[in-house]
Formats: sequence, structure tokens, C-alpha cells
Amino acid sequence: MSMLIWLVSTLFTIINWLIIIRVIVSWIKPDYNNQQWRKFLRIVYNITEPILEPIRRIIPTANIGIDFSPLVAIFALSIIRNFVISLLRSMIYGI
Repeated sequence: MSMLIWLVSTLFTIINWLIIIRVIVSWIKPDYNNQQWRKFLRIVYNITEPILEPIRRIIPTANIGIDFSPLVAIFALSIIRNFVISLLRSMIYGI
């Protein structure tokens, strides 16, 4: 059952890295005409947009021009990850 805890932790880590990659890509502006980049970015955006878009609705960026949604998402995902892992540990080990 500790494999389940590892799997949940790894999933959250992958999502966090995809959010970080999305931020870095927005800074470097890669060649969107390249087919490989487009496929990769489509995957990254399809995974991260359902997480970031609701945060953007709550924290609009129009006035300040800085998108804080990735930072808020990583923070929120960290809290959710810790909660889920502690819940799984309590269910598995009775702690």
C-alpha cells in the first residue's frame, strides 16, 4: 500500500513540474511552428489549464500584468498532496 502513497506523491510532483515548465515556456517563447514543440505544449497546457484557469478567475491578472496562478496552484497542490498522503497513511497504517 505504500506504493499508492508513492504514486500519489509522484503524480503531484509531475503536475508541479508541468506547471513550472509552463511558466518557463511562457518566458522563453519557443518556436510554435515546430510540430514537436506544439505536441509537447498541447500536453502541458491540457494538463495544467484545468488547474490554473479557476485560480485565474479568482485572482485576475489584468490590473497588474503578473499571473500568480502558477504560484498559487503549486502552493495549493502542496497542501492537497500533504492532506491526501496523511489521509492515506491513516487509512493504511491507522496512524
